[in-house]
Amino acid sequence: MNSIVLDNVIRIEPSKVVCIGRNYVEHIKELDNDIPDEMVFFIKPNSSISEKLVFPAGEPSCHYEAEISFILEDNRITAVGFGLDLTLRHVQSKLKKAGLPWERAKSFRNSAVFSKFVSFDGDLNKLSLQLFINGDLKQEGGVPLMINKPEDIIKEANSFLDFEDADILMTGTPMGVGDFKKGDVFIGKVLYEEEILIEQSFEVF
Repeated sequence: MNSIVLDNVIRIEPSKVVCIGRNYVEHIKELDNDIPDEMVFFIKPNSSISEKLVFPAGEPSCHYEAEISFILEDNRITAVGFGLDLTLRHVQSKLKKAGLPWERAKSFRNSAVFSKFVSFDGDLNKLSLQLFINGDLKQEGGVPLMINKPEDIIKEANSFLDFEDADILMTGTPMGVGDFKKGDVFIGKVLYEEEILIEQSFEVF
């Protein structure tokens, strides 16, 4: 089982990653999608979890999507981290056009990249993220801009699935997604009241 680090010392093994799509209006617009009438969910399995940023072998392109991510215990948020939802956009577009599920585009190995997580019990509305690639700010957003807030996402997800302890919730990506390549250097930050809570660097290989 793949694992993540909590508070620098504890390794935990999430059974799955629960993701919500189309949760920032400007990101919906940049991909020319419609605002959904209900929450859009998809799952990444444990095999998708990685601490390293690996460009998928044999693929012509891949998109990054930075997301505020949470660890859940007893259906409650107990820790926060920075996450990257890697997406094979060319594959996703083909599947969407055919009305088929997205797993091939979203749930491949190493497609859920995470920083270390830190315990958290503060005000969710004060959380935001930033993603820099090769020194340039590419994405910025936070809970106030989300269409669906984290606690509402958990409640809706519970209407059809159960969170196991240590599962991860990814809460959607703000505008600014795009391609990346081997050798790029990512710096992901999670901020609380504009102060850096988490900062982690990833080099693409």
